[in-house]
Amino acid sequence: MRRKNQRGLTLVELIVAFTIMLILTSMAVPMARSRVRAARERELRYALREVRSALDKYKDYADLGYLGPQKLGTNNWPETLDILVEGVKLPGPDGKKMRFLRRVPPDPFTGKAEWGMRSDQDDPKSQSWGGQCVFDVYSKTQEKASDGKPYAEW
Repeated sequence: MRRKNQRGLTLVELIVAFTIMLILTSMAVPMARSRVRAARERELRYALREVRSALDKYKDYADLGYLGPQKLGTNNWPETLDILVEGVKLPGPDGKKMRFLRRVPPDPFTGKAEWGMRSDQDDPKSQSWGGQCVFDVYSKTQEKASDGKPYAEW
């Protein structure tokens, strides 16, 4: 017989409650991971677009002659990504600098502001940089997107 003032759960009730919580948790974790991955992919697209548009803007200005004489072999592309941040001294008496990026954005998968680079003379799928100029950037992570394509090929 049960006493009137006894409260609490039986062992069976506790096991059932924990089993339900375990099932709900096991369904929530993969969804949370996919949300984190989707956010990182979105950040990666944004960072790549930002750097690539700065590279294109540099190239356009160099082609128009706004940045003064360029180093031979660069085909008017920047030599490093740091040039986009530090700026290029414009020709003329005022000595102004033109900057194309405030900072090099970090790669959301590696957490570092280090990107793989390709020059315009490198193979488009190359994972090594010739060092002549910076024509394109890619993520250094070895991870793959949900469609199986490596992030380095984005």
